[in-house]
Amino acid sequence: MAEIRPYGDWTDDGKVQLSFTLPMPEGERARHAALALAIKMGFERPMVVHMKGMGEYTFFVLYGATQHSVDPDALEVRERDFPLLPPEQVNLLIRETLKRQLVVVGACTGSDAHTVGLDAILSMKGYAGDKGLEYYHELRVLNLGSQVTPEEIVDVVRAESVDAVLVSQVVTQRDAHIHHLEEVRDALQSAGLRERVILVGGGPRFTPEQAADLGYDRVFGRGTKPSEVASYLAWRVSQRTTQPA
Repeated sequence: MAEIRPYGDWTDDGKVQLSFTLPMPEGERARHAALALAIKMGFERPMVVHMKGMGEYTFFVLYGATQHSVDPDALEVRERDFPLLPPEQVNLLIRETLKRQLVVVGACTGSDAHTVGLDAILSMKGYAGDKGLEYYHELRVLNLGSQVTPEEIVDVVRAESVDAVLVSQVVTQRDAHIHHLEEVRDALQSAGLRERVILVGGGPRFTPEQAADLGYDRVFGRGTKPSEVASYLAWRVSQRTTQPA
């Protein structure tokens, strides 16, 4: 594939939409500041199409054009390294590997009270026609809900002999989603349980590439379906079992 540029009114015109907030009251000086910033960022012919004051701050939406392009074929993209399995194969792989149910605990930690994503992955109904982990009879799912502390997760891992921990994060202000995942990892490490569990993080602001930096086995981002998580857990536990000690 050749180099491509953003599309707005016509192919390769480079048009983009940009939004940001500046710490200054709404007014002409604020509008000019936003335009000057867009020019410094390399956008041509920037235009403020929306400006909304919020006390001492102003929110902007701008249109502009960029001369930059990208070659998609030249990018290094991490491909999925596990197979997508239908439910019957997920169940069969777990049963043949563990000879028992795989125990999964899921939680939203810290100040995050958003459980929509967690419930979509764990609950029987799932979403978009894709059944959640509770649908798989070889998975025993413990949904702890929201605002769970790392210490509570550690207690459940010990008490229930948990095989996998799923941490869901939506709130991202000041990198809260990253800090909360790190807190769970550190708590499991301090308790000597980190190597015992498959540690999975997820949320709309994560990418799979962050797993290594966070010390997680896997990180799932926006658009992940429950069947992907189920397939990964079955595959990962089978890999752990077959790997030499």
